[in-house]
Formats: sequence, structure tokens, C-alpha cells
Amino acid sequence: MVLTSCNSDNQSIGHRTVFRYNTDNGITSLDPAFARTQDNMWAVGQLFNGLVQLDSNLNVIPCIAQNWEISDDGTLYTFHLRGDVFFHINKEVFSEFKNHRRKVVAKDVVYSFNRIMDSKTASPGAWIFNDKVGDSPFTALNDSTLSIRLTKPFPPFLGLLTMPYCYIVPEEAALKFGKDFGRHPVGTGPFRFKQWNEEVKLIFLKNEDYFEREGQEKLPYIDAVAISFLGDKQAAFLEFLQGNLDFFNGLESTFKDEIIEKDGSLKSKYKDQFTTLVTPFLNTEYLAFLVDPDLPASRDHSFSNVYLRQAIQLGINKKDIIKHLRNNIGHAADGGFIPAGLPGYSPEAGDEWAFDPSKAKELLKKVPPELLKRKLVLYTTKDYLDICLFVQKDLKNLGLDLAIEVQPASFLKDEKSNNRLNFFRGSWIADYPDAENYLACFYSKNFSPAGPNYFHFKNETFDKLYESIFLEKTDSGKLGLYRQMEKILLKESPVIPMFYDQSIRLIRHNVKNMKNNAFNSLDLRRVKL
Repeated sequence: MVLTSCNSDNQSIGHRTVFRYNTDNGITSLDPAFARTQDNMWAVGQLFNGLVQLDSNLNVIPCIAQNWEISDDGTLYTFHLRGDVFFHINKEVFSEFKNHRRKVVAKDVVYSFNRIMDSKTASPGAWIFNDKVGDSPFTALNDSTLSIRLTKPFPPFLGLLTMPYCYIVPEEAALKFGKDFGRHPVGTGPFRFKQWNEEVKLIFLKNEDYFEREGQEKLPYIDAVAISFLGDKQAAFLEFLQGNLDFFNGLESTFKDEIIEKDGSLKSKYKDQFTTLVTPFLNTEYLAFLVDPDLPASRDHSFSNVYLRQAIQLGINKKDIIKHLRNNIGHAADGGFIPAGLPGYSPEAGDEWAFDPSKAKELLKKVPPELLKRKLVLYTTKDYLDICLFVQKDLKNLGLDLAIEVQPASFLKDEKSNNRLNFFRGSWIADYPDAENYLACFYSKNFSPAGPNYFHFKNETFDKLYESIFLEKTDSGKLGLYRQMEKILLKESPVIPMFYDQSIRLIRHNVKNMKNNAFNSLDLRRVKL
């Protein structure tokens, strides 16, 4: 089966249907332990499964585990596995087994989770377990049952297990291929690895033994997936327009106006070729301050002043940014850091901090004059320069002098992690579907570089409320805690939530049943061509 051509007539080779998409950032590994980027996660998600998974509404539902129990104290999880899940057929790995395949058993889960935690693996997903379990936390009680013991309750734990890092791998394959397992993946997913031509194309074929069904029909419906590696987004978009790709994810600012009207609708000239799928995306885009007053005296402490931070928050017209720069793709932040789409999102909390230049100017009167004379510097990447220029204009109207420094993403990531940026643009994409994932960014024990508190925000009341989350057993009680914490964050303004993102996909009319969720996942199990 030859799938290396991009020609549109290769969408169906004989009677085989091939779904084609492009990844402009490339794929570095097909090993779940290194599924850190969206490109890696999308590919890995076709090849592997976890104990549990998310449905389209972000509810945790069964996958390899058919059911589970949680102890009353919230520290012991017992999972019962399905008996019909097999790893992909592989003659090298499973030569001693009939048909060169092996059933998944509880020991595979234990091995997979220990592998993530093993420092020799160096998985960026080790954090999932490192601060939540003690010694020997994973136990295979028999082939179909395993337990996980936490050191203390962590209510979002099931959501964590849906992450690609936690997908199940066979020990034989991981040991045989070692560091090259990411080039020779063996999983349980709806597709199996076939071929990887570096920088050209990656091919997956349908897993005929896949265990999930839709009614009486076996999944998946399509026969193959072909992933290309065009690094230029515009070139990939042209391939999509020519019918050589089946869907296109996201829009660059350089050509969004060509596709989308200012109201967010698809331009009429394209309606006969493809449609758009716009869904909430659990991503909060923000501007952030380093607020730590205990930094060395040589550092600029301008943003330790809460009135300056509050004034900047009130002085930015977020709705105009969404309207003029984003073509209404996304939702201007009207609440706190928790985005729309998660329980805990509180639009009413932001009413007091809506765009109000007059109020901002009154707050600036409380700022020491010497701070107002300083040139403020906002750090960003080139992809968000247009938004930062808009912010620069708004702050100029307040009498603030703002310079913009454009730097590579890798540089900004390192500088941010090591507390060398006073004012920067950032985004927080949810790791798991719980508001706690967002609020953890402001817990004082999570100061960077060890944790995600890049702002070095510290508030005793906030910390106590955060710690109370894990003791609260009711959803209503948790929501109350979330709202109290959001009010503190809005008042103290260590970050300015700018907008809650949306994902946009362009989908050709021949593609049926393609859906999305708030994680912008790629689920091809039910797609038909």
C-alpha cells in the first residue's frame, strides 16, 4: 500500500480511505512518555489508549479500564480492565505469542506508569505522579485488576490519567527499542504504525483488532492516516485548498482575513469547498507580571505596585482585540484566569475589572511618580506582536510608555521560568479538565522554576483556599472556593486575562463525523470519508 503521494486522488487508494493532515511543527516522538506538544499528542492519540478517556463534554469515561472504584478517603483507586484489548500485531516484539499479538494486562499499566516516573526515561510527564504518590504506588492485583495509592486525596486524578503521558505501552517493545521506541511504537489504539519517512510523511494503518465499537460497527471507519510535514503554514493551507489535505487546524493572522469574516463566519466563496468547526479551547491567553518584592534590589520592582497592575488591567480594551485582531475567534476575558468551558469560570467576577480608562487613570494617581516615568517593557513572540501593539496603544492613552521586545519562544520560555521577565505575554492550556489546574499557577509553593507560578505571586488567603480544594467533597463547595480565589487574583492582578481561546478547524465537505472537544484533541475513530 503506497500512501506517500499528496495527490487528492490518493484519498481513496482502491477501496482504502486515507485521512490526510499536516503538522507544521513536526513530530519528535511517537512515545507517549514524550507527548508534550500538540503535534506529538495528535499522532500518539491514534496509536495508544489510556485506562480512561474524555468524552466530548470532558467527562471521564472508561477506555482500557471498564470500571473503577475510589476509596472513601480518596487515596485508593482500583481499576478493572477489559478483557478484549490487545497490543498491535508485531512479529519482532510478540514472536512467542499466537498471531504475534498480546492481551493487555494490569502489569502493563504498572510498567507504563513506573516508566513515566523513572528518571532514566526523563519524561516531561513525570510531574503527574511525582508529588502525588509514595513508594510502590502501582500494584497489579491480578491480570485484570490494579490499584493506585495516593499519598493524599487529589480529586482531579482521574482527569490526569486521560493525558497522553498515561497511555499504556508494552514492556517488551519499550525495552527492545529503548530510546528508539518513539520511532517503533506499539500500542493498542485505533491505528497502528506503518511507515515514517523523515520530514516527508508518516503513515498509520487501521488496527483491525481495535476493541471499541459504535453500536455493532467496529471502529475506526477509515483505513489509514497520512501525516505530512510542511513547515510553512501558508504552504499547508494551499495544499488544503487544492484538496490535498482533509482538514486544516488554526488560522495565521497573515491569512485569516482571507478565510473568515470579521464576525467569525466563513467567507461565502469557500462555502462550497469546506466548512468551519469552532469550539471552546481550554486556553487562557494573558499578560503577566513578576510581582515578587523579594527579588534582588538590582531588579526593576515596578510591577510590585498593585495599583499599576490594576490600572493596566482596566486600561486594555479586550473586546476590541477580539473583534479587530481575532475576527471574533475567541472570547474576550470577562472573568478570571479559569476559562469558559470549565466549572469555576465566573464572568460576573470580572465586572469590576472591565475596560474603564477613567478608573485606570484614577488608580495611576496612587502610583509613585518615579514609577510612571519608567519605560515599561512587554516581552512576546512574533505571533502575538499585533496584540501587544494594541496593548501599547491602549496604555499610551493612559500616559504609560510601553516598549515591546520580540523574542523567540524558546528564549522567552527559559527567561520566564527563571524569573527574568517582569512583564510578558503567556498562555495556559489545560493539562486536565479541572479548574485546579489553572489555580495551581498561583499557589506559593509552586514558584518557578520548580512549578508553574511564573509570577511569584504569594497570598496567604489564596494559599489556604487552594489547599481546601482537596478536602472539599462537594462540587458546589469547590465552585465556591474557585470563585473566592478568582476574586483575589483579579484584585491583586498578577496576570491580566486577555481572552479565552477557541479552536477553529477547516474541514472539507467529504469528511464526516469529525468533532472536537475543549482540548482541541484529534479523534479519528468515527471519521468517515
